[in-house]
Amino acid sequence: MLLRDLKRHALLAERSERYGCPWLEYDEKVTAPMLLLLRLDLERLKKELWFPRLVEGERAVVIACEPTPELAERIKSNLGVVVVDFFVTLPGDLVRIVEHNQDLNPGFPSPAGRTPLAKVRTYLAGRRSLFAHYRTLLAKSRTGLAFIRTGISFISIALLFMRIFGAGYLLLLEAPLLVVGCVMAFDGAKWYVGARKIHARLPACAGTESSGGTTVLEACGVDGGMVFSRTGEVHGAAALRDNWTSLSPVMRRRYLASDRTDLAEERTLLACYRTRMAKARTGLAFVRTGLSFVGLGFGLIRHFHASRWLSFDIALIGIGSLMVVEGFLWYSSGRRAGVDGYATARERNLKKSIWDLTFPHPHSPATLAVQAMPLPVRGSHVPGIWATTGLALERTVLAERRNVMARLRTVMARARTGFAFVRTGLSIFMIGVAFVLYFNDGGIGWAIFDTLMLVGGLVLIADGLAWSLPAERYRRQFPYCFGDMDIAVPDYGKPARFWYKVVFSHE
Repeated sequence: MLLRDLKRHALLAERSERYGCPWLEYDEKVTAPMLLLLRLDLERLKKELWFPRLVEGERAVVIACEPTPELAERIKSNLGVVVVDFFVTLPGDLVRIVEHNQDLNPGFPSPAGRTPLAKVRTYLAGRRSLFAHYRTLLAKSRTGLAFIRTGISFISIALLFMRIFGAGYLLLLEAPLLVVGCVMAFDGAKWYVGARKIHARLPACAGTESSGGTTVLEACGVDGGMVFSRTGEVHGAAALRDNWTSLSPVMRRRYLASDRTDLAEERTLLACYRTRMAKARTGLAFVRTGLSFVGLGFGLIRHFHASRWLSFDIALIGIGSLMVVEGFLWYSSGRRAGVDGYATARERNLKKSIWDLTFPHPHSPATLAVQAMPLPVRGSHVPGIWATTGLALERTVLAERRNVMARLRTVMARARTGFAFVRTGLSIFMIGVAFVLYFNDGGIGWAIFDTLMLVGGLVLIADGLAWSLPAERYRRQFPYCFGDMDIAVPDYGKPARFWYKVVFSHE
């Protein structure tokens, strides 16, 4: 290490003597005013090998590798100054100075800066908020469908009394039931129709493969929306991350910012899966509502046979059948989301955590040499710069905890969707059982219909249980709900034993 520094300083001294200006090497303190950098193309500066450190009036202080008269004239034209004072440095140092001011680790593209990554996380947060809005509308829609089913119960009771007993003194009971049922069904339909508008607006659930900071997530606007993609593998990024203990605090924070962005993308993907499953549950609620129409219509036909009410009974069957068909169309896409969401949650749980990436295992052969390297600590870094890096690590750890809980919520949403399968299957099965018990002499056609209802119901019940039971095993691994807990409030300027603790009580 010492011999390399001597060679570097000899090269710098030789350049300083050749061009007659002082030299400097890369240091994180070498920065330029933000307003000045906003006027310049930093990628172009890396190619031309110069960097403006300061501009005051008609004078500029510039770092360059080859401070020639031609370069000075070009700089005067770009910066609008009369005098240029040069510092000389080596090409590698100049590139790192520019990248540091871009907020980049060595060799990374511009989307890897903490500001572009923060923008991506903001876009992802907005998308998660949109998914939460959609799930709220779908829950409202399911509540509306419950209103409809309750209204249908009132209407069916009123019509049944009317068809059996006629319009006598029982009209005092039948009329209020009929009116209340119609009002509830109409109100529930309004709730459902409003939420149904999001049916075509749900985007496909697609994500990229995170790579521990060796590729960078970026966002670009396409047709009024945001499309997320990844840069190619950054050369040398994996080796740089493996040397974690030798990285400066700023370089560590850049990696941690990339990790938080990857975690935000995963949470957004899981939110999309949960929204798709909520849509499937709404579709199954629509199926159950349609089944109540179909079951009522068929029951009335099989009991009363042909009557002046036949057209009403057939209309109930037709409307209910359309609702069942549409509900199962919603169910199909939600079922795919349930399968993919469960697979994603299991796969991401098997990946390295932030602790594995930040603190490699002490017995790993690849990290033995890294641990022997000294930490790049200076007096000026204590405690502020390391405290900032510690807080960045704390935010990243909290983000990963949110992801673990998001995976759990996704698996639990899959279980709820499975229970919705079970409820729908039970509805179909019980209609089949009721028809078999009360209308067992309907002929071969009705026998086939009853058998299909029984078998279809049992298939849905089995499918729902297959979704729900693995989720229960998964839930037991994460006992988040317990009594009192205390959380340390980190203060990285003090030893950990002096950190304050906040106690949260279940009361």
